[in-house]
Amino acid sequence: MNFSRSRDHRLAVRRALISVSDKQGVVEFATALATLGVEILSTGGTAKLLKENGVEVTPVSNFTGQAEMMEGRVKTLHPKIHGGILARYDSDEAEMATHNIEPIDLVVVSLYPFESVSADASKSRSEIIENIDIGGPTMIRAAAKNYAWTGVIVDQADYRSVLDELQVHGGISEENRFELAAKAFRRTFQYESSINAYFSGLANEGERFPQHLNLPLVKHEDMRYGENPHQQAAFYIPATGTTGLLANANQLQGKPLSFNNLVDVEAGLNCVLEFDAPTCVIIKHATPCGVAQSDNVLNAYDLAYQTDPVSAFGGVIALNQSLDKSTAQGILERQFVEAIIAPSIAPESEEILQTKKNIRVLQLGESGSESTSQMVLKSVGGGLLVQDADELLMNNETPEVVTKRSPDDYERKDLMFAWRVAKHVKSNAIVYAKNGQTVGIGAGQMSRVDSASIAAMKAKSVGMEVSGAVMASDAFFPFRDGIDKAAEAGVRAVIQPGGSVRDSEVVEAANEHGMAMLFTGMRHFRH
Repeated sequence: MNFSRSRDHRLAVRRALISVSDKQGVVEFATALATLGVEILSTGGTAKLLKENGVEVTPVSNFTGQAEMMEGRVKTLHPKIHGGILARYDSDEAEMATHNIEPIDLVVVSLYPFESVSADASKSRSEIIENIDIGGPTMIRAAAKNYAWTGVIVDQADYRSVLDELQVHGGISEENRFELAAKAFRRTFQYESSINAYFSGLANEGERFPQHLNLPLVKHEDMRYGENPHQQAAFYIPATGTTGLLANANQLQGKPLSFNNLVDVEAGLNCVLEFDAPTCVIIKHATPCGVAQSDNVLNAYDLAYQTDPVSAFGGVIALNQSLDKSTAQGILERQFVEAIIAPSIAPESEEILQTKKNIRVLQLGESGSESTSQMVLKSVGGGLLVQDADELLMNNETPEVVTKRSPDDYERKDLMFAWRVAKHVKSNAIVYAKNGQTVGIGAGQMSRVDSASIAAMKAKSVGMEVSGAVMASDAFFPFRDGIDKAAEAGVRAVIQPGGSVRDSEVVEAANEHGMAMLFTGMRHFRH
């Protein structure tokens, strides 16, 4: 046998081993290879499909002289397969001849769908385990390690480029073989990470944070830049393709989403999904600047916009109901908006929005909702902080009345509305609300009393009536000054976690002003 070949030259493909779980495009690819005179080795369902479509195939069992065993569990784990993949033609030629090992120039593998099967709650543990590929990763790693002499394809998106090289240049360049190998190692790493995450979850049931945290993520897209133009950024999503998250929203139109757009859309989505009634949330710099609920989304948008028209400019709008024609018209007539997200977009709304082609329009899907088991990650000092998402509302089903006066039914309804909003406002968070509408929001201040002052100032600046409104605070009041400031603005009822050493002083201040106050027993800091 003559195996002489320079590693600097293009790799001519004489024999290819094809074994794919995802069979999209494989018939066309194998047919094109066969037309170029390439011998096709294959296994199981792939071999059957290729034969049915007229591609001449050599079964791996014929090539090795060893029948498949254990219902196909053992078929490619053989020296003639791995010798053919791993052979170095500048040093192994004599040994190949001695053991009758023939070269395999190209390995094409897509792995058993462990990620999707393990993410399917209807699948049993035995079904999931059976979808752990053994021979596939072994062949992929062997071919990738030996990229100097062997090509490897793990992504059907690469079929065309490899065929182009073979058809035009007669072989695969070393540069392309290296890139294919790098992709192959990324794929096996991702695959093994998913398996590890599954087994770690089983081994650490009841333990939310395992000793070793593996995050099987894939790059969804490159961002134009990060928070600022001098910062690079990319968006990664779970390799398992988790549904219902922002990553799965369908962008119908507009410029590509930026880093800041995604942060703002996520903030709006998290807040608006707190509500059942038609609700609109307008986000600016990752915090709500206006929130309202009503009997329809147009009214909800109108009321949310009234809270802070200045901040709404260039903001992100999130809805929990379909975006209808009248609401789409109302938004475009009133303000410049960076992005809109809703469960669905009515066809007539799409036509209207297309008059402003740069607006990013995202459709979440009617069943879309944030995962109830997701974790929140934050990079600090070269490490990673990990916590549960803030999905609870309060410690008790009914908040505790701690003042002499109890809130009436209207106040109680507004208090619960304001509390849900405050959960999504940057700390220190103060929300004034009335009739299902925010009338002033103070956010991100170093002191709580400053946030209370800003909320009142915001309301006054746009002519919103604070008298009779309620106030929500994301954390306890350390002093009575925040209560005094709210009473001065006309607030009649307060909802807060409680838990301060000065709670009695704060409650007494509320009593002095004739205010009702509720304790929730749960804080909602958002840094």
